[in-house]
Amino acid sequence: MSGDPTPADASRPVPASIDARRAPVLTLDGPTASGKGTIAQRVARSLGWHYLDSGALYRLTALAALRAGVSLDDPERLAQVAATLPVGFEADGRIRLGGEDVTDAIRDEAVGNGASRLAVHAGVRAALLGLQRGFRRPPGLVADGRDMGTVVFPDASLKVFLTASAASRADRRHKQLIEKGISAKLPGLLQDLRERDARDASRSVAPLAPAEGAYVLDSTSLTVDETVAKVLDRWSAQG
Repeated sequence: MSGDPTPADASRPVPASIDARRAPVLTLDGPTASGKGTIAQRVARSLGWHYLDSGALYRLTALAALRAGVSLDDPERLAQVAATLPVGFEADGRIRLGGEDVTDAIRDEAVGNGASRLAVHAGVRAALLGLQRGFRRPPGLVADGRDMGTVVFPDASLKVFLTASAASRADRRHKQLIEKGISAKLPGLLQDLRERDARDASRSVAPLAPAEGAYVLDSTSLTVDETVAKVLDRWSAQG
C-alpha cells in the first residue's frame, strides 16, 4: 500500500476523463454517527486513495441556507444555494465557505439537522451529484455518505454499509461533543439520531439503505482499528 492519500476533499472536482471514470471507487454509506467518516479516511490513507466527505457538501449547503435565511422547506431556493455553493477544501482538511473557515461550524448539531432536512429534496441532490462525481480520479476514491453506493457511484468496486446501534452511535457522538467542549445531553442526542434515521430512511429520493450487494458491517462492538481492518480485508478478498 502507498502512503497518505491526496484527499479529494483537499481540492475541487475535475471534469471526468476516461481514466477518471475507470478509477476504482469504494463507497462507505451509513446512518448518522456510524463512524463512516473516520473509517473512510483511514481506509483511504491505507490504500493511498483520494477521499470524499459527501456529507460536508450537504452540511455546507445547510449552513449557507441558514445564513441566507432560506427556508429548509423551500426546494427551489435550496437547489439554487447548492448549485452556487462557494466551497473550498484545503489540503489540511479545513473547509471554507466563501473564503471563511467553517470546518467547525458545519459540525454544529443544528447544521447537521438542517443537512438531513434539505437532503430529502431531489433538486438539492441533483445539484450536488455532479460535484460529487467530479472527485473520482486515479488511483482510486473512497467516498462516504448516505447514497454513495446506491446513487452517486452505483458502479463502485466495493460498497460498504456501516451501521451500529442507535445507543452506541449516540454515545460516540456525545463523547465527541464533550471532547470539543460542547455541552450535550445523551437522551437528546439519542432522540435526534432516531429522528434523523427515520427521516433518512423514509425520504422519497435516495432513501438511506444498503446498496444491492453491499457488505453490511455492524460496528457496535468493534473498535475503529477493527472496523478499518474488516473493510480492508473485504477489499483484499475481492482482489
